[in-house]
Amino acid sequence: MEQEKTLTDNRLKTPRAAAVAGILFSMLYITSLVLFRVSVPADPHDAGAWLAGGWKAVNLALYLLPFAGIAFLWFIGVLRDRIGIYEDRFFSTVFFGSGLLFLAMLFASGAVAAGILISYSITPDKFVESGIYTFGRTVVYQIVNVYAVKMAGVFMISICTVAVRTKIFPQWIALLGYAMALLLLLSTGYFYWTPLAFPLWVLLVSTYILFTNLRNKPDTTSPSLKS
Repeated sequence: MEQEKTLTDNRLKTPRAAAVAGILFSMLYITSLVLFRVSVPADPHDAGAWLAGGWKAVNLALYLLPFAGIAFLWFIGVLRDRIGIYEDRFFSTVFFGSGLLFLAMLFASGAVAAGILISYSITPDKFVESGIYTFGRTVVYQIVNVYAVKMAGVFMISICTVAVRTKIFPQWIALLGYAMALLLLLSTGYFYWTPLAFPLWVLLVSTYILFTNLRNKPDTTSPSLKS
């Protein structure tokens, strides 16, 4: 019994400032999206003229993207820790699965975009004329603006539903999340800046969790003094 109690008391605990991961993801992802949006035309059928002058900004965005993905993975962990014993298997599976799919598609689109830049740097003229640019550009556009944002919408809906039941964050944040998720699901392709809704909502949730964690005093009672 004593050994079991010791193992329980010494279990790993989530750092109180772990919500910084969500804030870091939001800032990195917003920066990457803005760099992409201001450098690359909205039309996926463009002729590739932006490659001559906009590749540096896109290259920086691609450099930041993996770090944003790592931070998002930590953010998922923060949410699961906050739900704790109230975690529902159904909704947790949906939010965890959609989060991982979003992350996988984020990395896949980044890899294809990096391939476009590298191929262009080797043979600029032949690359654009070969038709590979059009194919790669369309693939990146579809992954980011259709499939990834839909998974982000599913992620938001599932975690907001959990929040309404468990009160892990205020109901108004959950209702705002529902509205922004519907925007991601239904308006994809109509508004070029729609994907920004997801990191902005994550920033709001992470900021709330961070301030809540820092405001609540940690339990500093020694395990040996607990009854």
